[in-house]
Amino acid sequence: MMRTHYCGAVNRDHLQQTVTLSGWAHRRRDHGGVIFIDLRDREGLVQVVCNPDKVDTFAIAEKIRNEFVLKVTGRVNPRPEGTVNPNLPTGEIEVIADSIEILNASLTPPFQLDDENLSENVRLTHRYLDLRRPVMQENMKLRYRVSKTLRDYLDQHGFMEIETPMLTRSTPEGARDYLVPSRVHPGQFFALPQSPQLFKQLLMVAGFDRYFQITKCFRDEDLRADRQPEFTQVDIETSFMSENEIMDIVETMIRGMFKTVMNVDLPNPFPRMPYAEAMGRYGSDKPDMRVTLELTELSDVMKSVEFKVFRAAADMEGGRVAALKVPGGGTLSRKEIDDYTAFVGIYGAKGLAYIKVNEVAKGRDGLQSPIVKNLDDTALKAIIERTGATDGDLIFFGADKAKVVNEALGALRAKVGHERGLAESGWRPLWVVDFPMFERDEENNRWAALHHPFTAPADGHEDLLQSDPGKALSKAYDMVLNGWEVGGGSVRIHRQEVQSKVFQALNISAEEAQEKFGFLLDALQFGAPPHGGLAFGLDRLVTLMAGAESIRDVIAFPKTQRAACLMTQAPNTVDEKQLRELHIRLRQQVQTQVDVAKN
Repeated sequence: MMRTHYCGAVNRDHLQQTVTLSGWAHRRRDHGGVIFIDLRDREGLVQVVCNPDKVDTFAIAEKIRNEFVLKVTGRVNPRPEGTVNPNLPTGEIEVIADSIEILNASLTPPFQLDDENLSENVRLTHRYLDLRRPVMQENMKLRYRVSKTLRDYLDQHGFMEIETPMLTRSTPEGARDYLVPSRVHPGQFFALPQSPQLFKQLLMVAGFDRYFQITKCFRDEDLRADRQPEFTQVDIETSFMSENEIMDIVETMIRGMFKTVMNVDLPNPFPRMPYAEAMGRYGSDKPDMRVTLELTELSDVMKSVEFKVFRAAADMEGGRVAALKVPGGGTLSRKEIDDYTAFVGIYGAKGLAYIKVNEVAKGRDGLQSPIVKNLDDTALKAIIERTGATDGDLIFFGADKAKVVNEALGALRAKVGHERGLAESGWRPLWVVDFPMFERDEENNRWAALHHPFTAPADGHEDLLQSDPGKALSKAYDMVLNGWEVGGGSVRIHRQEVQSKVFQALNISAEEAQEKFGFLLDALQFGAPPHGGLAFGLDRLVTLMAGAESIRDVIAFPKTQRAACLMTQAPNTVDEKQLRELHIRLRQQVQTQVDVAKN
């Protein structure tokens, strides 16, 4: 028998029992005649004691090094008085080894598994070792428990798990597709799915009124901490349910999952906030509600000032001037302000004006800033009154297109809030609702779908699709948790005539629509039911729950921020024969770049 118990499961209930354990030597300590081995498996550590009176066993213990794979048989004893380790679940007992077998030796690992300052590149290169670390083992177990809890809930509520294809056609909406060349169809390509969106709508047409799937999705986009080229979605679709009913059933699912997995009670119900309010107050459609700071609208005030930076933004179509009050921010140094200025520059802001409020009672003389001289007393008074600034506060300003102001001040709000202790602890979920149907694509001077072109307009807004698309709202909804969008969805368009109006607003011709989405448009004409759904980002959700820094810490084998796998060295070049079979020839310039990269 290789094992009777997991290492981390042995406790006082097993005293005086003989157990057989298998795992890895986490640490070996020689205390001058007695050798201690911390034996580790996925459930934790247990201390194994090797006494010299067991000559053969002791001789083997002397050969053991870190990460050797061992089988240990011995008796469970209580630890001697004064040696109990309250930080370990197994800290009250130890196993006195009767026999030890080295199942496999190990080279010296490239890093210590308990090193907390490991470079991520080293970790990802040796991911099979990184995954042995207790924190990573806990992350993977958490991910499994979350997936199982969600799957159990959906099963109990009548949802069927149905797989959808991984090889499909390219429908260039949203991010870039990952393309897969076809050997049997020369010159043609499959695409890996960015989401199962079209297929789950077809399943609704097919009569499977409650569908779900925990599935891989693929997007060829620029990466950051919460993105991966391949990620996992909990995909849900229903028929004959309104947006409120859909939100209620998945909210109950998430609330129950937090209680089951973490014993955390989330609010009931989750608060709801219109998109316009979220952007106005927080500059973001995924605001971190733990942060107590809010933006203050000043566009109307700045239409009459002489300060060109503020007035131009206030007069601009689609412009905005807003303020962010930082309580106690008057203590910020010039360097700290410069660092925040560089930070908002990431989001397109050309600068970061500010006013330090030294003494409100002194009016203009109590304010410190290079811009005070450019603002009249009426404007300064309105700024102080609207922001509610008091002595010792600092006020940051954003003035530009609304998109730039919102992104810059929204990100600054979150950063300042967490760095300066202006954020609460705990979990703050939020539904953001009443999204616009469209956003303006300035580069191409056209409307673009804010979510996707199959999102249904809000009741009474169908006529706006043609008369005033910018004012049309949708039946879309996003679930936000602590500043991360963890899920989003909508009620879908199920009537052909409404879908045609949306395509017209997006300047998509009937021919182009048929070419891109013909199979879905055809299906909508055969009795498509009212339907809608939602998709959760499983990786993001688990990252939040684990308190991890990146979704890479909750994915077994992730890619780097350059979309590469350091462990397998993927992507890699392939030989000429494989390329010929796929009817592909690389340009000389591309081949040269590949050769340079390899060298």
